[in-house]
Amino acid sequence: MEVEGRCQVSTCRDTLVDTSAWIEYLRPGDSEVAKRVETLVLGDQAVLCDMVLLELWNGARGAAEKKKLSEMQSHLRCLDTPHAVWKLAQRLATRCRDTGLTIPSADILIVACAKHHDTGLEHNDSHFEKLVTLTRSL
Repeated sequence: MEVEGRCQVSTCRDTLVDTSAWIEYLRPGDSEVAKRVETLVLGDQAVLCDMVLLELWNGARGAAEKKKLSEMQSHLRCLDTPHAVWKLAQRLATRCRDTGLTIPSADILIVACAKHHDTGLEHNDSHFEKLVTLTRSL
C-alpha cells in the first residue's frame, strides 16, 4: 500500500481517497492534495469505501453538496468492506493502542480497507503515515 498520492500506475491501479483528501478536492482552491485527487479521478484511479462515504454524507450540507456526492458515488467504484477488513482493523487498532497511538476508528478502518484491497491511499491527515507504518507488519 502506498500513501500520499505516491502510487504509480505501473505498481498500483487504484487509490482509496480518504475523506480528508476529498474535502480538499471539493473545496474551492488549488491545494496539492486537491490536484492529486483530481489526477486520480481523471485517470479513473480514485476509489471510495463505505466508511469514506459515510463520513462525506455525514458532513454534507445543502442540496448542492448532496448532489455532488451522489454524482461521485454513482461514478466511482466503492471497495467492499468484508469481515476480513474488520478483523484487520481490529488488529491494527490493537497495534495502535499497544504503541500509545490514539487514532479515530474510522481512519483505522479506512487504512485496513486500503491494505486489504492492496490500493494506494490518498489523504490529508498526518496520522495516516503512522497507521500505514503499523500495517506493514500485520
